[in-house]
Amino acid sequence: MGDQGTTRRGDGPQLIAYADRFGGSVAGLAELLRGPLAGAFDGVHVLPFFTPFDGADAGFDPVDHTQVDPRLGTWDDVAGLARDHTVMADLIVNHVSSSSEAFQDVVRRGRDSRWAPMFLTLEGVFPGGATEADLAAIYRPRPGLPFTAMTLGGERRLVWTTFTAEQVDLDIRSPLAWEYLTEVVDRQTSAGVAMVRLDAVGYVAKAPGTSCFMLPEATEVVARIREHARVRGARVLLEIHGYHRQQVEIARTVDMVYDFALPPLLLHALSAGDLAPLAAWLDIRPTNTVTVLDTHDGIGIIDAGKGPAGEPGLLDEEQIDRLVEGIHERSGGQSRRATGGAASNLDLYQVNCTYYDALGADDDRYLLARLIQVFLPGVPQVYYVGLMAGSNDMELLDRTGVGRDINRHHYTRDEIAADLQRPVVQRQLAALRLRARHPAFAGTATHRVQGSTLTVTWTAGDHRAELVADVAAVTGVVRVTGEGGAVREFAMADLD
Repeated sequence: MGDQGTTRRGDGPQLIAYADRFGGSVAGLAELLRGPLAGAFDGVHVLPFFTPFDGADAGFDPVDHTQVDPRLGTWDDVAGLARDHTVMADLIVNHVSSSSEAFQDVVRRGRDSRWAPMFLTLEGVFPGGATEADLAAIYRPRPGLPFTAMTLGGERRLVWTTFTAEQVDLDIRSPLAWEYLTEVVDRQTSAGVAMVRLDAVGYVAKAPGTSCFMLPEATEVVARIREHARVRGARVLLEIHGYHRQQVEIARTVDMVYDFALPPLLLHALSAGDLAPLAAWLDIRPTNTVTVLDTHDGIGIIDAGKGPAGEPGLLDEEQIDRLVEGIHERSGGQSRRATGGAASNLDLYQVNCTYYDALGADDDRYLLARLIQVFLPGVPQVYYVGLMAGSNDMELLDRTGVGRDINRHHYTRDEIAADLQRPVVQRQLAALRLRARHPAFAGTATHRVQGSTLTVTWTAGDHRAELVADVAAVTGVVRVTGEGGAVREFAMADLD
């Protein structure tokens, strides 16, 4: 049995959503949270709503990171949302859009631009030139080298572009870069943003002869941003995919990290009926986590795999191969079309698929996965497509050719209204309302694994909430105390 510590009240479930794809605007998203989703979510991570929200990487390449795209609303709308929900917003730490005013000035004026020191080039890290060994050591989550040849002020330069040619890396050593990042944090927190998600922060520091990933200098950047945000009443969340033991170490030094190992481990447990890898993770996982099943990105595989030097992972290579092939099979080959060389964003560490389809659109398996997530310590975040138990959007994938778009559906109001009537959606909402409201979840959690059964128990004084989940039988039983200490027990199908 493992003791999982305490959870603060206010760390209840959070929704993850694009405002344009789920509600149509910031105000529309707020209407959903106060209307049909009322009581299920204490907070909301509004995915990039900056100008423009529909750039090359769905808002993660902002031209102006300090402005709400007027098509989605205003900062007043964000502040209104923050009045009764914890709002999380993204700080894109590693890069800005190549179309930003500052970088376009560099394109025109080159080294003479006052903004030139803000952006990173090959020369900025390797002033004497890079060797083949130097370049081969650089970690990049996609094939190829992280450079794009561009003409800056009439001079051909190799600009550092970790992700895409439209996303130009900042030189974090430059005071200009720091001023830029703090300006964004200040603007967000002044509108009531209480959690700042540090996107792609692991790539922000570069040094010769290293992997250029999660270097000590990157940790220092996180500490500086964390302190700056904390003074303004906000916490920071790190978005880093990597070896699970690295996540454990990082969690000791920051406010919150994602538990990205959970989604593949739950998929393995529910497809193989095997809890052993998940049990091993539950014994060591940090509790200052945000838990997810799916996000706007793909399903992370690297987080359960082996380490950079071949250290054992939570899943071995054979288990990972079976997991990935199982997702492809259960999705009818749709995930294969959206992943790796079949799609324009060649993610080496993710499978692009909705979590619902990754489980074969099996309502019972899906709901059991959600229940386990909701009962584990940490802040449970639920992606909008996952909340709707959404299927792969093959039409959007075919239209854009972007693999992740398979899990980024644009919901109409009619679609939302219809999906809210589905039992699998209603039962998820019931589980989330239980987590948000029941006083036991303000207390201490313990877990126990016996064969294929996981039991998670929360207690706070006389209050108790317990889940008994059998991943082989695909059954879940919930027991909670009510008024006067009476215990209610119900199966997944009876969640209401």
